[in-house]
Amino acid sequence: MTDDPPRCAWAVSDPLNRAYHDAEWGVPIRDSRELWEALMLEGFQAGLAWIVILRKREAFRAAFAGFDPVKVAAFGPEDVERLMANPGIVRARAKIEATIKGARIWCEMQARGEDFAAFCWGFTGGAPIQSPGHGFVATTPLSEAISRELKRRGFKFVGPTIVHAWMQAVGLVNDHQQGCFRRAPVAALA
Repeated sequence: MTDDPPRCAWAVSDPLNRAYHDAEWGVPIRDSRELWEALMLEGFQAGLAWIVILRKREAFRAAFAGFDPVKVAAFGPEDVERLMANPGIVRARAKIEATIKGARIWCEMQARGEDFAAFCWGFTGGAPIQSPGHGFVATTPLSEAISRELKRRGFKFVGPTIVHAWMQAVGLVNDHQQGCFRRAPVAALA
């Protein structure tokens, strides 16, 4: 549509991508559970296009108990098999098992009094980083540092590229391109 506002290049061709971009992408998330859900979904995206995960997001939420980490942490081998048989999600055993393990790590952090949101936002000093918005970057020194720390804690599918995509999605960094109609409103949320 010619009367559409200018958007980031990745969000122009698909209506679902446009809606996600316009309402969610880059908006700072401060909720621990939501941050964890987003990280797990980014892990499922590894090797795939984000639109695949976006189209399956509601099925993922249903399959993973609303991404309630306490419930997912209690999943056992029978749940892995149930999920492997679910055509509504990406059926990758390693990613399913990584999500269950990630829930257990999230719960362990909470039990120690370490809030996942505080952990995540601690890397940026509590405020979103405002990128220059000039072109595509797959990783940054910060996504590499966060990736190392997540891996050290036992998380899987959290390489620097996945972490950077997650940082963009949850608003740790405002990576809306220059000229995108969402860049200034998202920056104002900082």
